[in-house]
Amino acid sequence: MNINELFNVEGKTAVVTGGSRGIGEMITAGLLANGVKVYITARKIGPLLAKAEELSNKYNGECIALGCDLSTLEGVTSFANQIKEKEEGIDFLINNAGAAWAEPFDTFSEAGWDKVMDLNTKSLFFLSQQMKPLLTKNASLEDPSRIINIGSIDGLNTPAFETFSYSTSKAAVHHLTRHLAHRLVRENILVNAIAPGPYPSNMLGAAVAHDYSEIAKRNPRKRVGTPEDIAGLVIFMCSRAGAYTVGETVTSDGGIVKTSSHNLS
Repeated sequence: MNINELFNVEGKTAVVTGGSRGIGEMITAGLLANGVKVYITARKIGPLLAKAEELSNKYNGECIALGCDLSTLEGVTSFANQIKEKEEGIDFLINNAGAAWAEPFDTFSEAGWDKVMDLNTKSLFFLSQQMKPLLTKNASLEDPSRIINIGSIDGLNTPAFETFSYSTSKAAVHHLTRHLAHRLVRENILVNAIAPGPYPSNMLGAAVAHDYSEIAKRNPRKRVGTPEDIAGLVIFMCSRAGAYTVGETVTSDGGIVKTSSHNLS
């Protein structure tokens, strides 16, 4: 029951997609700070390599950058093969890579639909499929492997913006999490999701000119999310403390979904 044993993830190996910025960087930092070896991926190799070096130095850990485009099946396969060349097994897969798209309903484009659905939902499924042998290698009844899918409260609420493919893709992520959990729990791989609310990121920042003050005022907690909030939840899910939590979508939103007046009957 010692807290250092309940939440210990030291010596594990993780893959965090989209791990070089935003929520993905926050998760990567939290894992590195607690002794996890982390592979991160993104499309832009230059900034990715720089971020991996920065985080390795900051946390005295091992952060390894592998550039690829996960929006295509070819990209997913290439990335999975790179990991398989380097590791016999992994412990955690954090499916965080994602994209958003906003366009008026009357002119919403097929490109805006397909780009978001391909990266946010399709690639998540196929990367989980292709990483399963690596996750199974390290999985046991006593110490299962984990898949954590990053959804969104936009997949639970009706968003204010016209981001039709984004909200749909995240609702699909939440349901896919339950379906994958049902299939993989028998192989000692636990699948859960996190539905973040407002966190500082390029995605949210672009919509508010990187001024989060109004969003913070409207939040029940009167602030936006911090790295400790999301990293702490991931560490719980990946540690012994979270080993009996399966198929859940846990909000990390300051109370927006459950306590805001428009959500109360």
